[in-house]
Amino acid sequence: MGRSFSMAAYRALSRRSAARSFTPSGPRPPGELLWLHAGETGNLLAIQDLAYRLCLARDGLQVLITLPDAGSLDAARSTRPNTALICLDALPSEHPSAVGHFLEHWAPDMCIWAWGGLRPTLLHEARIADCPMVLIDADTAGFDGRRDRWLPDLTRELLADFVALMARSFPAAARLEQLGLRRQDVEVTAQLQAGGQALPCDDTDLAEVSAALGGRPVWLATAVRKEETAVIFAAHRHALRYSHRLLLILQPAMPSTVAKMSEEAALEGFRVSAWSTPGEPSETTQVMVAEDADDLGLFYRLAPVSFLGSSLTPGHGGCNPFEAAALGSAVLYGPNVRRYLPFYTRLANAGAARIVKDAQTLGAAITRLIAPDQAAAMAHAGWDVISHGAELTDRVIELVEDTLDARLEQKNAHA
Repeated sequence: MGRSFSMAAYRALSRRSAARSFTPSGPRPPGELLWLHAGETGNLLAIQDLAYRLCLARDGLQVLITLPDAGSLDAARSTRPNTALICLDALPSEHPSAVGHFLEHWAPDMCIWAWGGLRPTLLHEARIADCPMVLIDADTAGFDGRRDRWLPDLTRELLADFVALMARSFPAAARLEQLGLRRQDVEVTAQLQAGGQALPCDDTDLAEVSAALGGRPVWLATAVRKEETAVIFAAHRHALRYSHRLLLILQPAMPSTVAKMSEEAALEGFRVSAWSTPGEPSETTQVMVAEDADDLGLFYRLAPVSFLGSSLTPGHGGCNPFEAAALGSAVLYGPNVRRYLPFYTRLANAGAARIVKDAQTLGAAITRLIAPDQAAAMAHAGWDVISHGAELTDRVIELVEDTLDARLEQKNAHA
């Protein structure tokens, strides 16, 4: 009786105070749709990484990521994985009409709710709509609002609707116990954190290029902006004094700048070739320019150290360093990595990434890291970082597969 009264009271208040309308951000994609809610917007990069992994793991799956409010969408779009399989939207208000429109439009096949900040009307209606729900990465801060203290029975009712519950720490699990859950119903896991995606690479290409290099030391500069080329070339010239066979693989951020960067490298006195030219790089090539990012998976495997561009000057935000770390390449980067700052911070704190500010610091870092033992130490530290939390990701993927398979079987049985 108490739980029903609390829900009824909450819904009545929502009808009076919340906005009735909801306008979706776009059309619902066809096929299976997983709804993944990022309750803790500061952990959005990890949520996006999980969404991408889920799409890779299940053929045909698409993911809707929701944010608590529309103000969070711009940040989400700036770091969104480059795939049409993931769409973004803000949650509706708690007015029953807005919630109904949201669920009718998106019609999710399953919901993964991360962190906390539960929305009673939305989750209540999702359960009625037969949408299986899982709570992951629950944290004490996600269940420390006034409603959780004044109406703990309402939160307890909502939590009972989840088919699985995972907390990021023992204190978080204890908090869920205080709200009425049994301890054995809460699984304690590592905190949800992003991990690196192993970019693909053709094994034949890797073997052929490695053989052609004949043991030459290699470093990669990727996502390079035109205003960064002077620093890159000065650093390469410095490093060539200590390793005359050193090869720089240069991948511009914008394909339209390839010709200009190649010309500039030649004017600097380097022997330049293009990756698209058959037989390259030759033994005499000092700078090889790659037209686009299609072969980054190969280049990260070839280069024990990579400078991640779009980071020396403001306005670009850097690029994802976990792609390099996942393939064993030590990471160098400039000071302007706003979009992926949490990733760089984790790697730098572990000794897997190093910040550089100019040609002198970049050249010195390259010279030091082309020594195999130095790069290997950073690569090992990077692997430790990106593999942390992999157990939770694997657990979630397995749970999603099982839940959606069971749902599909049920639909087929009723067809």
